[in-house]
Amino acid sequence: MLWSLLKILVFVAIIGLLAMGAIFLMDTSGGVQITAMGTEVTLSPLQSVIALGVFVVVIWLFFKLLTLLIATLHFLNGDETALSRYFDRSREQRGYQALSDGLMALASGEGRVAMNKAHKAEKLLNKPELTNLLVAQAAEMNGDTKKASETYKKLVTNNATRFVGVRGIMKQKLAEGDDDTARKLAEKALAIKPRHAETQDILLGLQTKSQDWTGARSTLTAKLKAGHLPRDVYKRRDAVLALSEAKDILDENATVEQREHAIEANRLSPDLVPAAAMAARAYIEKGKPRAATKILKKAWEVQPHPDLAHAFAEIAPDETPAQRITRFTALTRIHPENPETRLILAELNIVAEDFPEARRALGDVVEKQADARAYTLMAAIERGEGASDAVVQGWLAKALNAPRGPQWVCDNCHDIQPEWGPVCQNCGSFDTLSWQTPQTPEIATATGVHMLPLIVGALEDKAEPEPEVEEPEETVEPEVIEMEAEPVRPDVEPVQPDVEPVVEKQT
Repeated sequence: MLWSLLKILVFVAIIGLLAMGAIFLMDTSGGVQITAMGTEVTLSPLQSVIALGVFVVVIWLFFKLLTLLIATLHFLNGDETALSRYFDRSREQRGYQALSDGLMALASGEGRVAMNKAHKAEKLLNKPELTNLLVAQAAEMNGDTKKASETYKKLVTNNATRFVGVRGIMKQKLAEGDDDTARKLAEKALAIKPRHAETQDILLGLQTKSQDWTGARSTLTAKLKAGHLPRDVYKRRDAVLALSEAKDILDENATVEQREHAIEANRLSPDLVPAAAMAARAYIEKGKPRAATKILKKAWEVQPHPDLAHAFAEIAPDETPAQRITRFTALTRIHPENPETRLILAELNIVAEDFPEARRALGDVVEKQADARAYTLMAAIERGEGASDAVVQGWLAKALNAPRGPQWVCDNCHDIQPEWGPVCQNCGSFDTLSWQTPQTPEIATATGVHMLPLIVGALEDKAEPEPEVEEPEETVEPEVIEMEAEPVRPDVEPVQPDVEPVVEKQT
């Protein structure tokens, strides 16, 4: 802005000086007197200045014509001269114009026009490092993958355009589904330009897809060094990759290195539930229950989760139900009002056969946040307190049609996963699974309702009643209620979901 203003001021000053000079010359007496061949010409001062300017222009034109004449004579003799360079400049201008028009056509989605302009620019410019990329992209837009591939290979042979060529072939392989070749090409492209963000993302996705966790951690570190990833996100994703390296940690062939990877993953991201559970099991294998307890408590503070409770139970597998309730106080006192805490307490008390306490532990979960698990626990509590089969079956009918509650859901495609994994099984995105209630919760279908009699027992044939036989009291398990199942009689309609089923066992 300041420079533009300065140029305007200089221009006005020059015009002003010229005007003042012209006025001075007009007011000055005298001039220039020229005598030639008996003719005398007298010029005023202003006319003298104008004549001098015209003389200078004539001399400049004379030398220009002389140079053009000499260049023409040399050109006729076959020498490379200014005349040929003049025509080359014109050709170059038309070539750059064709290149510009081709880029505009490419941006506008006009593939055929872009290809025509690309060929024209290729002929006029004779600079393949400039025109090959336009030709390749125009060929891709027209669906001519063969032409595009050939052009990208030409780009690879030039040091200045090697990265562009490798990247173009890599994207072609991705479109074809050849992930292995695309991954190798991405590694080459990243070696040429280590800080290229798009190539880093593509390579990271391919490495996680092929379960190359070590390579993925290296690429993740490169993203951090390039400044393309915040440090907190880096720690979280590095923990996920470290956890993936430690899979099958509890197998008989699990190595010490795998256990260390699990512990490292928990150190990097203490709130990552699978990492906490796996690290706790690693410490249990090492005979360090206090370290396992500390890890699980820290993760429970962030988010209560059934996997953490299962790992906490494995710390002392031989304890009595009463001892387990006492030991679980270390977890249940952290978030006592959390639904997961209430459900865990209810399960523990059902195992201990303290059914009134289990009912108190559930509290208002059944009324406010009920899911299939809560209804199933209520059925177990009712059975343990001696309620009738009709009441128990009513709770089971609700459980059959209730949502399943929180699950591992992909934040990208919202697909529900049966278990946690570093990569979504549906869309292939990395580190997008979170423990949440699905937006569209899974519920039982009509088929499940028709299967209800197979779960709770056959209905009584009202036409031919049989005497009821007393049976010994059954043992109530924590989550599964086993009842005698008999074939459904063809003359009896199955229980509908909106009618409380009444089932009497037959001998």
